[in-house]
Amino acid sequence: MPVAQAIHHAYGIGFDGIELAFGTGELIPGVTHQACSALREMATELGIPLRTLATGAYWSQSLSDPRPEVRHASIAFTCDYLRTAHALGVATILVVPGHVAVPWDSMQPIIPYAQAWELATASLQECLPLAEELGVTIAIENVWNWFLADPIAMRTFVDQFASPYLGVYFDAGNVLINGYPEHWVDILGQRIKAVHVKNFTRTDCGGGVHGFGDDLTVGDMDWPALTAALRRIDYAGAITAEVFASSRPEQQLPYLEYASEVCAHLRRLLPE
Repeated sequence: MPVAQAIHHAYGIGFDGIELAFGTGELIPGVTHQACSALREMATELGIPLRTLATGAYWSQSLSDPRPEVRHASIAFTCDYLRTAHALGVATILVVPGHVAVPWDSMQPIIPYAQAWELATASLQECLPLAEELGVTIAIENVWNWFLADPIAMRTFVDQFASPYLGVYFDAGNVLINGYPEHWVDILGQRIKAVHVKNFTRTDCGGGVHGFGDDLTVGDMDWPALTAALRRIDYAGAITAEVFASSRPEQQLPYLEYASEVCAHLRRLLPE
């Protein structure tokens, strides 16, 4: 749906904010500053903060890709992403720093871990001066990319940049396949700039994408432990539900009834 309509729906349902997606729909590279300013103004009037932006574009154009043309395209995309965030008044963007592999896409190259680290680092160093100039934080998300898959590696990767404008976009649900979100929170601390939540049901020694569901209350997430950990680090940023609406194929877009359920669950599971 149009972004303005989505913002109005978020307000009507009772959300405290909305995370928009860059790289699709209206918000694509080249979107005008005027269009972004109008959306920012409308959201401000409604009291719906635009605090974070997300994107799925990095799965097909990685910052760690060994092919220079792909990597340079990803860097250019990230710079457009930062400019759009600034125009919208968004403080933090979600960035996937690279991958060793994309498990669900055999067309993407398998990149040796050390090379992925080197190339991702170099790419982000090219983007960071613009982030610092605009005052927008690049937040690295922990995803199923077989890269930075534990909190110590994530902390080490982020700390090498020594910049307040490069931190972590912590996805609590993505951790559940091989760990515990509260452990990550304690280790990453103030490096966490934004949070995604969803639930996941472990099977055997891990699980697959089917372990993510459409209901925040179903799965292995220990919500009191997560809440306590976020309080220990005095986290005050956005917490955004990233749930799999495709689990309900019988519903028709735009899933407004479902969104209302998610809003109610968030308020119960993550009390202020």
